[in-house]
Amino acid sequence: MKFLALLLLSVLPLHAQSGAKIVEAARRQIGVTTAYVPDYVQLGFPNGDVPRDGGVCTDVVIRALRDGLSQDLQKLVNEDMRANFSVYQKDWGLSKPDKNIDHRRVPNLRTFFKRKGFEQPLPKAGDVGNFQPGDIVTCTVAKKLPHVMVVSDHKMPDGRPMVIHNIGGGAQEEDALTTFPLTGHYRWK
Repeated sequence: MKFLALLLLSVLPLHAQSGAKIVEAARRQIGVTTAYVPDYVQLGFPNGDVPRDGGVCTDVVIRALRDGLSQDLQKLVNEDMRANFSVYQKDWGLSKPDKNIDHRRVPNLRTFFKRKGFEQPLPKAGDVGNFQPGDIVTCTVAKKLPHVMVVSDHKMPDGRPMVIHNIGGGAQEEDALTTFPLTGHYRWK
C-alpha cells in the first residue's frame, strides 16, 4: 500500500503532491487528537506543539503542514509577525509576537497565508468545484468564532469534499465544508 501511495505521488503535479501529503498528515491525527483543548501552553521553539491528544482547529493544520511538508507554522508565522507585526490583528492586546500562541490563532493564519500568496478565490454559494485536497479553508462558527479546516480527498456522493478538523471532539473527517460561512480559501505553494 505504501508503495502504491509513493507511485501515485511521483506522477501527480507538485501542488497535488503537497495536497495529498497535507491530507494524509491531517488524517493521521484522527483517533490520536481526541479532545478540544484551547489552553495557552508554553511551547518549545521551533517545532513546539501541545500534547497530541488535544488541541484546537489550528493544531490540525499546524501538524498537517509540519508532518506532511516539514513546514513549521510556529516558526514561519513568528518570523513574519516579528518583521510585520503592524499588519496582524491586535485583538489579543499583545504589543509583540508570542511564539507560544500566534500560530494557533485563525486570524493570524489568514493574514500569514494571504501575505505569502496562498489565497484562492472563495466559491460562489453552493459551488465547491475549486477546492483541492489539502486546501485550507477558514470559516466563522456561531456567527463570530473563527475556525479552520483541511479539505479532504474524500467526497460526498454529490462531489462535495469532506474536511478534516477539530471543532470540539478531536480531529475528525466529516461533511462540513458548507456548514459555516467561509471566510478564506488557501492553497500551500
